[in-house]
Amino acid sequence: MLKRSDDFTPPDPSQHDAEHVPAKKKRGAGAKPQPKLFVLDTNVLMHDPTSLFRFEEHDIFLPIITLEELDEHKKGMSEVARNARQASRYLDEIVTQARGPIEDGMPLSRHAADNATGRMYLQTQAINSTIPASLPIGNKADNHIIGVVMYLQKHYPQRQVILVSKDINMRIKARALGLAAEDYFNDKVLEDTDLLYTGVRELGTDFWNQHAKDMESWKKDSRTYYRIRGPLTGKLHVNEFVYQEGDRPLYALVKEVAGNTAVLETVRDYSSSKNGLWGITARNREQNFAMNLLMDPEIDFITLLGQAGTGKTLLTLAAGLAQVLEAKTYNEIIMTRVTVPVGEDIGFLPGTEEEKMAPWMGALEDNLDVLNATDDEAGDWGRAATRDLIRSRIKIKSLNFMRGRTFLNKYLIIDEAQNLTPKQMKTLITRAGPGTKVICLGNIAQIDTPYLTEGSSGLTYVVDRMKGWEHCGHVTLQRGERSRLADHAAEVL
Repeated sequence: MLKRSDDFTPPDPSQHDAEHVPAKKKRGAGAKPQPKLFVLDTNVLMHDPTSLFRFEEHDIFLPIITLEELDEHKKGMSEVARNARQASRYLDEIVTQARGPIEDGMPLSRHAADNATGRMYLQTQAINSTIPASLPIGNKADNHIIGVVMYLQKHYPQRQVILVSKDINMRIKARALGLAAEDYFNDKVLEDTDLLYTGVRELGTDFWNQHAKDMESWKKDSRTYYRIRGPLTGKLHVNEFVYQEGDRPLYALVKEVAGNTAVLETVRDYSSSKNGLWGITARNREQNFAMNLLMDPEIDFITLLGQAGTGKTLLTLAAGLAQVLEAKTYNEIIMTRVTVPVGEDIGFLPGTEEEKMAPWMGALEDNLDVLNATDDEAGDWGRAATRDLIRSRIKIKSLNFMRGRTFLNKYLIIDEAQNLTPKQMKTLITRAGPGTKVICLGNIAQIDTPYLTEGSSGLTYVVDRMKGWEHCGHVTLQRGERSRLADHAAEVL
């Protein structure tokens, strides 16, 4: 039971063992430091149910209020409800397999390959602790959990007690009271997204001096290939673009990396009108690289990052229409996106699945207008017929109905992918059947999903994990091409 500071009386030391908390361990002069004790907030379990097994040799403690909150959130079909149910199943598995009294802690290791070697402790009795008078007790679960952390820190000073929460305000409150508090970092791919793989590498001015020795070159299908050896080859990834500006510029794709050798293939120039796709040409170097990936039938998975106005959706649709309507590589285009509103939710929408998704697909309509306007000779009737043809080959789908589906020979576009969690991203990508290309578009600076950050977004996750695979490509688009107003606003606002 939590008491305010003015009502607090020190608990009887003889009662400590009955409190059912992690036992004190004596430390000698040469003893190894004890494992840390992490107190988990409910939002950590609802964000990642497998967090129970992510603390390696350290122990975790679950306040009883955490179980109460899991129970409150388990109903429904949302991702949070599913995670709450999964966390409850994991807890049931741990408790069921435990041998001995629960108050002695339960091993987290489920099998020999499990990294979790610590123990899990459940709060099995009321804990007497002091809460500052400024913090209301009532039904505020955060303050109950903070009270538990204060109790553990006070009564077990030889152990490092740390609160783990995705709630920034709760971490601030805990630190203000002198408690150690951390975010849940295990799902973070990178600490600094500036280190995220861009898919593009500039070659230094001395590149050929270092790599031209014993170089081989040949031509095939109007492309030039170079087999190079040198210090840089070990750092290159397959399907990474390299470029060198100057009198004799080089724009190439890394096709192969083996030991200290690499094979470079020159890219097609989509900035030329003769190579344009539905009247769209590349306006900068990164757009040209992106179009090379989008038109390569050997690339099954593509991620395009970039701020608003860099051309991600327009290039992807132009390449998709060229391959669906002209080359007939794919049967149809399927477009979906995460429906997270920027402002207030617009509420219930009547109609079919496609009609319900229509308000979220303004970007698609805008880009189709641009693509349809490129044919100046067609006239109004011709453009209307073309638009009807295009719309008949583009299907709009909701993410809510993706589970269990398999897409065959489709061109699947996932827009606003930065709002997906790594688990949702895996669910979507694994829908791809034979002959399907998946393109993920997004801007990790515009994340609207609660508890997701640039470092833990599903888009960041797939960019980092999929790099180097021979059938995957990535480009970070740098320059905005929307308008001079949009470019200036992006820089100064």
